[in-house]
Amino acid sequence: MTTTYAALLRGINVSGHRRVPMAELRALLTELGHRDVRTYLQSGNAVFTTDADKTDDALAADLERAIEKHFGFPVDCLVRSGAYLSAVADACPFPAAELEGKQLHVTFLSGAVDPKRLAPIDPAAYLPEEFRLGDRALYLYAPNGLGRSKLGEALAKPSLFKGVIATSRNWNTVAKLVEMTRD
Repeated sequence: MTTTYAALLRGINVSGHRRVPMAELRALLTELGHRDVRTYLQSGNAVFTTDADKTDDALAADLERAIEKHFGFPVDCLVRSGAYLSAVADACPFPAAELEGKQLHVTFLSGAVDPKRLAPIDPAAYLPEEFRLGDRALYLYAPNGLGRSKLGEALAKPSLFKGVIATSRNWNTVAKLVEMTRD
């Protein structure tokens, strides 16, 4: 069975560090046996199809090994099916159609997060900014954008997601990845 996936790479091509050119990422995914490989932006978003009978985590692990071997440094990767990305978009608790893409973000998580981990964050202290947990995803509404978000800064503390890979995308990118992964 052929499935379309998105690979989300964490922390690459930021300020010239951990450079992963998208042409080389496409080549690596092709070498791993995937087809129809495309990338979106320079921040580590790739879409591919595969017949491999592997879990999302196994596909991510394969890509992480290939990246480290090719580039010489580790990169955390999440791989999610098009169906999962569509479900995340459909489950958005905020009125995405009414917001600018820079106001809404999704942090994709490698596993479920116990809501108790987020208990130290007082939501009222950050209004009008808000967040909600979803299925291995955290939705963040930041009306002034992520760069000015105090709540985004609080949610970025490594202790909140210890042991979980987390990588964020703005809503424009989420919507584009949903579009690119439609089977």
